[in-house]
Amino acid sequence: MKRVRLTHHAIEQCAERGATEAEVKETIERGVRERAKHGRFICRLNFQFEAKWQDRYYAIKQVAPVAVEEQDEIVVVTVYTFYF
Repeated sequence: MKRVRLTHHAIEQCAERGATEAEVKETIERGVRERAKHGRFICRLNFQFEAKWQDRYYAIKQVAPVAVEEQDEIVVVTVYTFYF
């Protein structure tokens, strides 16, 4: 597996949206991959959450990083999270 690197923007989005860098890397390694615009891809992986996020309880957190695969590494450009 190639090295996974998060851009500064992706790191900021993790903090803002409640994902960790470890979850992002696990999602890249194990998640379902789909094509995205501009030669990028998005991966999705659900995690047991069983906690509150912004004063609401959610059982599942889906982490969805958008990345581009380069020759030597995978660069994560942004990160989305969805709570269910």
